Amino acid sequence: MNYSTLKKTAALSVASLLAAGIVSAQTMSTDSTKSMSTGTAKVFGGRGQYNTWSFGLNAGAVSPVVAIGGVHDYTDYVVSLGYGASLKWQLAHSFALQLDANGGKVAGNNNSAIGGTRDGFRSYDTRFWQGTLSGKVNVATIDFLRRKNSVNFFVNAGAGMIWYNPHYITQNNTEGRYLNTDGSKHYVKSLVIPVGAGVKFRLSDALGLNLGYTVNFTDDDNLDALKRAYPTKDKYSYGYGGLEYTFGSSSKPNLEWVNPVAMMYDELYDAALRQEVEALKGRVTNVENAVNDLKKDSDGDGVSDQFDKCPNTPAGTVVDGAGCPIKFPAADSVATTAAAYSNIQFDFDSSVLRTSSYSVLDAVSADLRATSGKTVTLTGYASSEGTAAHNIRLSKDRANSVKTYLVNSGVEAKRVKVKGAGETNPIADNSTEEGRVMNRRVEFAQM
Repeated sequence: MNYSTLKKTAALSVASLLAAGIVSAQTMSTDSTKSMSTGTAKVFGGRGQYNTWSFGLNAGAVSPVVAIGGVHDYTDYVVSLGYGASLKWQLAHSFALQLDANGGKVAGNNNSAIGGTRDGFRSYDTRFWQGTLSGKVNVATIDFLRRKNSVNFFVNAGAGMIWYNPHYITQNNTEGRYLNTDGSKHYVKSLVIPVGAGVKFRLSDALGLNLGYTVNFTDDDNLDALKRAYPTKDKYSYGYGGLEYTFGSSSKPNLEWVNPVAMMYDELYDAALRQEVEALKGRVTNVENAVNDLKKDSDGDGVSDQFDKCPNTPAGTVVDGAGCPIKFPAADSVATTAAAYSNIQFDFDSSVLRTSSYSVLDAVSADLRATSGKTVTLTGYASSEGTAAHNIRLSKDRANSVKTYLVNSGVEAKRVKVKGAGETNPIADNSTEEGRVMNRRVEFAQM
């Protein structure tokens, strides 16, 4: 096959592959109404929910010149056949590791030189094999609005080894080849770095079409059988097309075609999740309504309607904790106020108010609400049982229980301060039960 025929064949093959890929992309427009997977994949569900391993075969054109330019040691180049196989592990929707094995032939000649010869050589053709490991990154897609990507653009780069056996024709038309001392072919080994780009079309969830171009940089100058005096490194390009098959269960999606934005949208707007959210909203509304009912105080006496036993009391009426008016005989007003601030007693190791304390607390509440500006300090105490630290906490809890009652009856919280004094300052002998009972108390200090 001559160079012109090879070019036409390669161009026709690439055009056919490209057309097939475009037709496939068009037929996948119906995917926009489907879930990006079978419905089982979650945003943070891990790689185990996807198919990630794939195998590919490719073929294309090999040339000793590259698109980025550079030196070729011969005046003319020959496009030859190349082929390869790949094994890929998709680590994320945008990144994969790929192992490639490639073979082919690099060729060129000096037909355009005077006499068809240059530097003592007429032509060369070198058979090569190489293996590389590369990282492959999906950098863009032209169909990002679909729930599954169907056209991905990628770049790749890696490193590996190349083995080749240069074959050449000298200016005297003598055929030469690199040989070992026993007459067998000598294969030169060298580091090779492939760098490339391409586009992949989704034919199905498991099958894809790759079109790509790779520049392979070798770390030697023998690929074309000519090692010049000045330091140059040989390179070659490989333009290819190929099919790639992804292994795995048909019930799992292919990780490479995942569209994370669409997946997140589907997960957030899952029907079951929406129902849970709506049910939660209903529960929150019920709680808010219940709280509003508890806070409702129609007559403004400081006692909510649910606990107000005397509704519709006139404005300014002093009421007790049940919302009923308190009446104090004028002659006894001083004595009543004094009684109102009597000590509040508690049971052993308890901060729960006794019902017998309510009358005193109602009187304290009435006095504080009737006397603007007055504040009170509540100091809690405990008997000597238990540790000192425990008794401090218990005494403060007792003072807070009294404060809670007063605030709930309409006293401003800022007018009531609390302290916990523990078992200090006993008012009776802690060695007797009668004395300990008296020491379990809360005292009032008016200001």
